[in-house]
Amino acid sequence: MPTARYHALLCRDAAGGHSAIALDLGTTGFGKTANDARDDLKEYLRWLHRKDEHAEAPDFGEPELRWFTVNVRPEYKGKNRLYPTDAEVPVRVPCVVGTRKSGQFAADLPLLGLRFDYPNGTELEKLVERYVSQKLEGLTPEEVGAYLPPVEAELLELVVPVPKEPPGGPLTVPPPPTLAKVAEPVGDRAVRKGYARAWGREADLAALVRKLHHEKANVLLLGEAGVGKTTLMVDAVREAEKKALADTNRSRDADEPRPQKRKFWLTSAGRIVAGMRYLGQWEERVESLIAELGEINGVLCAERLLELVRTGGLGPTDSIAAFLVPYLARGELRMIAEVTPAELDACHRLMPGLPDLFQIVRVEPFDRATALSVIDRQLDASASGPGVEVERGTGERIVRLFRRFMPYAAFPGPASGFARQLVDEHVRDGKKPVTPTAVVDRFRRQTGLPELFLRDEITLQRDDVRSWFRARVIDQPEACEAATNVVMTVKAGLNDPNRPPAVMLFCGPTGVGKTHMAQALADYFFGHGGSNSERGIRNAELQQENQRSSGTASPHSESRIPHSARDRRLIRLDMSEYGGFDAVYRLLGPPRGEPGELVKRVRQQPFSVLLLDEIEKAAADVFDTLMGVFDEGRLTDQYGRVTNFRSTIIIMTSNLGAGQSRAVGFGADSGVRYQDAAMKFFRPEFFNRMDAVVTFRSLLPASVRAITRRELESIAAREGLVRSGAAVRWSERLVERLAEVGFDPRYGARPLQRAIEREVVAPLARWLLANPITDGKVIAADWCDGVCVFS
Repeated sequence: MPTARYHALLCRDAAGGHSAIALDLGTTGFGKTANDARDDLKEYLRWLHRKDEHAEAPDFGEPELRWFTVNVRPEYKGKNRLYPTDAEVPVRVPCVVGTRKSGQFAADLPLLGLRFDYPNGTELEKLVERYVSQKLEGLTPEEVGAYLPPVEAELLELVVPVPKEPPGGPLTVPPPPTLAKVAEPVGDRAVRKGYARAWGREADLAALVRKLHHEKANVLLLGEAGVGKTTLMVDAVREAEKKALADTNRSRDADEPRPQKRKFWLTSAGRIVAGMRYLGQWEERVESLIAELGEINGVLCAERLLELVRTGGLGPTDSIAAFLVPYLARGELRMIAEVTPAELDACHRLMPGLPDLFQIVRVEPFDRATALSVIDRQLDASASGPGVEVERGTGERIVRLFRRFMPYAAFPGPASGFARQLVDEHVRDGKKPVTPTAVVDRFRRQTGLPELFLRDEITLQRDDVRSWFRARVIDQPEACEAATNVVMTVKAGLNDPNRPPAVMLFCGPTGVGKTHMAQALADYFFGHGGSNSERGIRNAELQQENQRSSGTASPHSESRIPHSARDRRLIRLDMSEYGGFDAVYRLLGPPRGEPGELVKRVRQQPFSVLLLDEIEKAAADVFDTLMGVFDEGRLTDQYGRVTNFRSTIIIMTSNLGAGQSRAVGFGADSGVRYQDAAMKFFRPEFFNRMDAVVTFRSLLPASVRAITRRELESIAAREGLVRSGAAVRWSERLVERLAEVGFDPRYGARPLQRAIEREVVAPLARWLLANPITDGKVIAADWCDGVCVFS
């Protein structure tokens, strides 16, 4: 068999990983050992020649490894200037030189990805210095450190067998037409590169390879979402195809051309029916699919077995899965499929005979020690290629955060993806070291949780938390105490990982702060998540500080967190809209349609506050559905699809009992009345699943004035005043007047915001447009002759 010769630079980094870089090509193979890196690169080069029979090895002969030292001056970038370091840093660079067939001199700097031709040996050093300086220009010392030379480097030669074209046509056999449309070969390098290796699953891998290669069985991979089922399948296919190749080579002459046919094809239900518009079309496609797999003795790999049950006709009995059952039973089709335990139960219920056609291989979640080992290997493998340094303790921090705040997520799935994305992010940002601090920062941005909860070294005082809530929710000490309890429990890590962090019922008359308390909880837990909201918070705090320094702010003023940050994390549902016979379907989504708004938003962002407003108006079926959410923190539909609420704070509000007293609004009501009304209304099994029932008292006149003052002070954070730099001083007479007109005994303080917009904001806008102001000006606002006046 003809061969192609490639030259590569084999490097060992400080972490012990190896990389093999093909010269004049730039393709890199990675591995824990030198042989692994070499084999990985060699396998890719073989695949390259199978894909393109006209591919040729680079024109780069007589390679020689040389080392050059280039002095580089790192620098830091400020807002308007550069800050170079005091001294230059010598960077030792490996350079491989060679000659082309034409006699032209060529050079390759593999670790920098630079390749160039040069006229003669006297110019080489100058050109190396020039190109290296350009490559490293503007980098910080940490970024320059990512380009430090490897511990060891040596040249090696790879001899790659090149398939020769058989008499009947090219060696690379084109895939069957239907398979090429709806599936992709699992064994191809391009497909496998999208998945990590199945580390820590050696026993599972050997068992699965045995079933695929020797037993020729239909296999069902059973495990929770994210446990690594697809990764295990891809690795097993790789090993099974290696064994099949070895068997073929032993049974025929080594020089005989061997057509390349991939046997394992990955698809999904959606891809199978894509573009099918008329009755019977997808059935014809599936028949062609089965026939083509039979011709190549192939295996169909399905990402989710349940999707095959749900897709196709009007129900499971005329679905894709039902169409495949007789072929599976007769052995005319072989399959590998994935399923979660909940989905397997749904399959047993919807199509009892289907799971019996498969042999089940269980894929269990990792324990903590194995998870840590796998994440460390994932970090090393991801970082060894681009040469990023990973500090000790980084993997441990990832595992701890995911175990602590996402206990429902099976390892290694989300944590492994997090590790890869973390390294990729550092490569894009200039190859800075990956540290435990960087883990916390990325986890904070992903979940929205502030560092207060993510770092154990940051302490939290109960009095500070209580004061924070009392400054935002006026004259509701019981509610502030309950919210403080939630924060302290989560901070201490004592909340039940198998339930939502809190399930609370807020009772009391309307307009006294129940919804505002839910917003305050969302602000405390998630208001500091994301760079945009952080900028808004800093701007609000700066504006507040300016007011304080000018004497125009009350000691009770607060920096208002932007509504955009809160709205992303506060899921508010008016339960009066879910009182009909189809309330559950409208809340969660129809069985065969798109998920409802609640399920969709919680799946997108499980770290949130769910506010169920006026819960007593929901249908009885909704209460039954919510009981499972309160008790287990998860919601499973009839198709086994799971939505987790174990990171979601759930708050319900109710006005039950508010109409039993004539003294609505002002006065100190008895909290027992509201709790008794709630206990009478809700069934005991529903009521007992709540963590707390919090009574909100009616507002006193002093409370209304404090709320009015707070709402007025929040106007200072609006864009017009922030842009102009002006401050507003509110008179007590104005506060008294707004508190009087903005409070209604039936609706509490709800009309207050409308009164402020009508009586204050609109006149202030007209005044500002007519009277241009300068930065630092203080505007005095007062109530005079029935209107708000400014000066």
